[in-house]
Amino acid sequence: MKDKAIQLIREFKGNNYLFGNGCIYDLGKHTAPLGKRVSVVALSIGKAWAKPVHDAVLKSLYDAGLTLAGEMINGAAPNAPFEDVYRICEEIKKQQPDLIVSVGAGSSIDATKAAIAYHILGDRYPDLNTYFGTGNITKMLQETNRKLISMVAVQLTAGSAAHLTKYSNITNSQSKQKMLIIDEAVIPPRAVFDYSFSASQPKDLTLDGAFDGISHCLEVFMGASDLIFEKVKPVCLTGIELIVSNVKHAVNNPSDINAREALGLGTDLGGYAIMIGGTNGAHLNSFSMTDILAHGRACALMNPYYVVFFSTAIESRLKMIADIYKKHGYISENTSSLNGRDLGLVLANGMMALSKDVGFPTILDEVPGFSNEHITRCLSAAKLPAMDSKLRNMPVPLSADKVDDYMGSVLLAAKSGKLELIKYFQ
Repeated sequence: MKDKAIQLIREFKGNNYLFGNGCIYDLGKHTAPLGKRVSVVALSIGKAWAKPVHDAVLKSLYDAGLTLAGEMINGAAPNAPFEDVYRICEEIKKQQPDLIVSVGAGSSIDATKAAIAYHILGDRYPDLNTYFGTGNITKMLQETNRKLISMVAVQLTAGSAAHLTKYSNITNSQSKQKMLIIDEAVIPPRAVFDYSFSASQPKDLTLDGAFDGISHCLEVFMGASDLIFEKVKPVCLTGIELIVSNVKHAVNNPSDINAREALGLGTDLGGYAIMIGGTNGAHLNSFSMTDILAHGRACALMNPYYVVFFSTAIESRLKMIADIYKKHGYISENTSSLNGRDLGLVLANGMMALSKDVGFPTILDEVPGFSNEHITRCLSAAKLPAMDSKLRNMPVPLSADKVDDYMGSVLLAAKSGKLELIKYFQ
């Protein structure tokens, strides 16, 4: 299965992506064609766990003849708050590099993407809110005849696949709402992920990343149009199985490099999936829960409820997903004889069984800090024009006027754990 994953990822990124155990030492050679004066944005500067990574990155850059434009710039906090985007942008302005290497997890890479765009365009477009949505940065670049500084993304955690994609998730700390840039312009021209370095990451980070990867694959697989389904099918199914079959072992045996490689490959396939299709309900809701749940955990909690909501529309697809969960011991029922809503309920319970197996919550009322305000926030965010793509990516696409009724029922079910509250889509 790993060989299949490697083949798919190479099909996706070609020679622009170095991945696998030990590849960090080739970062310099991979980076040098893009520039010589480099700013390094790095997560957890000064932390003991990150020092070996930072040392390896700097040595590889020096050995390839690159020079640092200044001191390493601290990366972003979780969920990439606006404040960190502005701070990183200011440091880039001071250093004036011709190339940026971002070393970190998804939030730090996302913040660097946005900071580069703001550095190049902020004098003409000072309101960062105008960058959110689909293709807005590309339009700004065309209008100003400018181009972004090249970026090499060095991923440290198996999860968001921010190093491979056109997405940048940035959080407004005041409203506690995450906003989304979707733009080909922010895809890092080159990327590196040495899976062996993820062995040092904390258990919670491993789990949140793994379930984000499952969610990418699952949501794209459920919502893919017939035109792209045959392309996403092997990507999504391979990614889900690699993660489902390895996540518990990886956190119980953090130094097992084979398990780490499996999670890295699986979450990279999640990145491939969201470049072919798009995520939908669970991701959309997670953007309104940043103050109480890590992103991957929020998606893991919400997706079983959306499986039930979508079940009558995508029965054959859910059977394929259910086969994976059954194969790995999370479903006991004979899923081949189940249809529609009954199949959705069994799969939802199987997904919840995996979440419980690793200590994740499966009901919103179990989450410290949760209140009905989060449901209100989710429903309001779903109606924003910048989030319209998430509604359209659903297997049963919702318009804004149907959000309160149908998405509201999914959220109320997730609040209580009562799957029967989820309405049938009419």
